[in-house]
Amino acid sequence: MNKFIFVSGGVCSSLGKGVAASSIGALLESRGLNVRMVKCDPYINVDAGTMSPQQHGEVYVTDDGAQTDLDLGNYARFTKGRLSQANSITTGQVYESVIRKEREGKYEGKCVQVIPHITDEIKSRILAVSNEENDTDVVIIEIGGTVGDIESIPFLEVARQMIHEQGKKNVITVHLTLIPEVTDGELKTKPTQHSVKTMLETGIQPDILICRAPVMLDESTRKKIAQFTNVDIDAVFTSPNIDTTIYQIPNIFFEQKLDQVILRKMGVESRHANMKQWHSLIERFSARKDLLRIGIVGKYMDINDIYTSLYEALLHASLECAINIELVKIESSILEKTDSAEKMLGNLNGILIPGQMACSENLNQNELNGLVKAAAWARTNKKPYLGINLGMYVMLAEWVRNVLNQKDIEKYKETTQLGISEIKIEENTRLSKAYGEKKILERYRHRYEFTGLNKNDMIKSGLIPAAFNSDGTSVECIEWSSENGSFNHPWGVAVQFHPEYKSKPMAASPLFKEFVAACLKKD
Repeated sequence: MNKFIFVSGGVCSSLGKGVAASSIGALLESRGLNVRMVKCDPYINVDAGTMSPQQHGEVYVTDDGAQTDLDLGNYARFTKGRLSQANSITTGQVYESVIRKEREGKYEGKCVQVIPHITDEIKSRILAVSNEENDTDVVIIEIGGTVGDIESIPFLEVARQMIHEQGKKNVITVHLTLIPEVTDGELKTKPTQHSVKTMLETGIQPDILICRAPVMLDESTRKKIAQFTNVDIDAVFTSPNIDTTIYQIPNIFFEQKLDQVILRKMGVESRHANMKQWHSLIERFSARKDLLRIGIVGKYMDINDIYTSLYEALLHASLECAINIELVKIESSILEKTDSAEKMLGNLNGILIPGQMACSENLNQNELNGLVKAAAWARTNKKPYLGINLGMYVMLAEWVRNVLNQKDIEKYKETTQLGISEIKIEENTRLSKAYGEKKILERYRHRYEFTGLNKNDMIKSGLIPAAFNSDGTSVECIEWSSENGSFNHPWGVAVQFHPEYKSKPMAASPLFKEFVAACLKKD
């Protein structure tokens, strides 16, 4: 079919453009179309791997090891299409490729310019995604940043060129804007009008407007927006603020018939929509009862975007276990300073220590000691513990210090592993119970690898090596023993990999589900 939908944003950032694009993908999939998602990031970094989590948020890792923007995590959770390095396009990648070609003489001595060379490189990458799989019907391209930013101009120019080259029936544009609320609840449409005007200056007339607003827009407001932006009134939609879950957005857009308008504008015959799984998800969300309090102990806990996939994985597990979860975010450096961990952790049902935020970042000693204190509290108080990546290092460090009475871990090496890899699970372990498989595939993003750990010595002390890499040289999971005298523990698991990357709202990560189920069990 080779249809393309460009999604841009205006007025300001953080309006939910990634969730809107993902929801459009979910709607089109519900109508039987095969969708691929692409994120165009205007930053000059080649990828997100070395970017500060404070500025950029979570780094999402694909099967092939690409370190990408967190929006690809939304794409993975909302849609079914395969994601790889090809689905993440950055200005840095584009310029790097163009400069390499120029050095190799590929441009035959021509003056290399933004148009056509940079735009052609962007265009070729988008078209490559559309042609990668024979059954792709629609490619949704989210353009990062805000219209008017100088960095976004080449990507918007690509959209303009593709509209001209492919035709209006094959390329449509969706623009997300803000409708702010001022005194006495009055909604202001002027920012949206100016945003569309800025789009027009790039040569693009938006086909569809999605207005982020505190409430659903009434008919008169939508009519006013349509009149001043030259957009059909039935193509003006609302993305309202919600207090439930982002997984409600596909249902909200469906009720407004966004997918029907998209199909009409693309010249695609309307198909029956099957939204059953999205309706069922919201029903399960509303049906959750009681409450678990799970402590997340880490760094930068006041910035939600840093642990997006992890928080979503816990939500997915809560849906399958029919339980509400309150996330108690605890800064590890503050925990280290407190006289008693019980004061901060005593009312928790479980402890989770996530992975390191950036591969280039080191924890200071106070931060590490705070994490070790959290692991020690979970072990001695028989509370479920889940450690991910760094959380596995912490679990081992706590055991070495407090059980083996040694100074610290010595048997590890600094390394980097990215992407999917095979893991062999030992029988009769909590990990084997969670997955029900002897071999699994999970994704990695880590800096340290544990080597030289003696399996028999670990088991004898009460620390169980539950999984190894494919050649058995590295421990990929450790567990607190449930059958080792005074050290026995009901549920304590730490893994080197990142199970949260593969968790989906309709298919929770097996390990997160087992962790939440363990937290549900009463003493």
